[in-house]
Amino acid sequence: MDTVRRITLDKPDVYAFEIMGKISSDAMEAMAKIMNDAFDKHDEKIDMMLVFIDFDGSESGALLDGDVISSRFRSLTNVDKYVVVGAPQSASTMLEMFGKLIPVDARTYELFEIEQAYELLGASRVSTTL
Repeated sequence: MDTVRRITLDKPDVYAFEIMGKISSDAMEAMAKIMNDAFDKHDEKIDMMLVFIDFDGSESGALLDGDVISSRFRSLTNVDKYVVVGAPQSASTMLEMFGKLIPVDARTYELFEIEQAYELLGASRVSTTL
């Protein structure tokens, strides 16, 4: 089973992903490639949403891939709204802190508040793909 699935929304400048269980290095790299392509494709800033379901951390070394590192740095200047739903408390606290330090509108929601997250982004879910 894939640990990351792309959520297709009705707004093409919003990129959303479901992250389930423990995220693998391959899944993290695939998500990073999608985001790097998105940064190349859009002239304006984009919005991003991560939905965590039964999150259990990441595989050792998952964050060390070149594409992953690149996408993280590029997100600082290419993402407007960064929405996280269902993240563990430690991640939510860290995201809220970073939202005050970096030029990104970072928001966190509980899983039961997912509709509020979609509202903030002005988007609706169309489908989920592997």
